[in-house]
Parts: sequence; C-alpha cells; structure tokens
Amino acid sequence: MLEVLQVPYEDKSLLSNLIQFYRYDSSEFDQNELTNHGVYLYKYLDHQWTDEYRKPFYIKVDGELAGFVLVLKDIPKDYVKVSTAVQTNIISDFFIMRKFRNKGYGQQTANFIFNTFRGAWEVRQTPQNKPANLFWKKVINDFTEGDYEEFILDNERWKGPVQVFENKD
Repeated sequence: MLEVLQVPYEDKSLLSNLIQFYRYDSSEFDQNELTNHGVYLYKYLDHQWTDEYRKPFYIKVDGELAGFVLVLKDIPKDYVKVSTAVQTNIISDFFIMRKFRNKGYGQQTANFIFNTFRGAWEVRQTPQNKPANLFWKKVINDFTEGDYEEFILDNERWKGPVQVFENKD
C-alpha cells in the first residue's frame, strides 16, 4: 500500500538521510560532489519548514520508506519563467528508492501530488537525466491525456526540459 505523508519537522533528519541517497543517485547526471565530511549538501533542507510555499512529503510502501517528493506550492508568476498562470506548483525534487522503481509507485505518487495541489504545474529535469525525462513525460502524458507542453530552457534559472500543464478541476 502506497502512502504519501507530509514530513513533520521532527522527521527532518529522516528527510536529510533520504536526500543523501537522492543526491548520490543523481550525481551521475548533475555532478554533485561529496563534501570533505562525506555528505552531499542540500541548502534548502531547513527551508522545507520555514518557507510557507514548500511542502515536503515522504513516500512509504507497505510501511517502508520508499522516497520523497518536495513541492513548491503556488509560486508567484514572477518566479516561474514558463507557466503564464498567476500561481504555479513545481515538483522541486522527487526520489524513489531503487528497490521501488518501475513498480508504479512513482506514477501513483505524482498523481496523488498533482491531485492534492490543483492548478498550474511545472516539472523540470536535469538535461543529462534521460531516465527522469522519460519518466516525467510518460507520467504527465498519462495524467493529462497528452494535454501538456514541454519547453527546453537555457537561462540563469534553469537549463533543461520543463513540462507545463494545468490540473483543471
């Protein structure tokens, strides 16, 4: 059984540990490097509970931690470079542990998040991360029945593919 649960501040270290797996996994594509202390930095960890627009969730499958998703909710138009909506939701970071991949949990989680936060959405991937791009294109195509647009950005805020769609009521 899949559960997507908001991460309380008391579980900050749990999210921090999951982020280490995520940063390790994605280092193949984005060249993240370990610090001299053997950890990957993630400068927005504390912001998950101090910024009103950030919503951290962990993912459990049959009670076992399976990943996390970090959402930026209702970001104003001046922050978002692609969506023309007044406010837009963004998948900031998304991670499914390898053991749970290719079993539908990522798609179920994405659908849950898209349905929880209605409105305009942007989902971005690092250009080198072809598996993530394929995953998101399939998930979003299925969710929207093909009613989305993909842009390739190359500016100071983002370099890479961005899928944009509206989750209408």
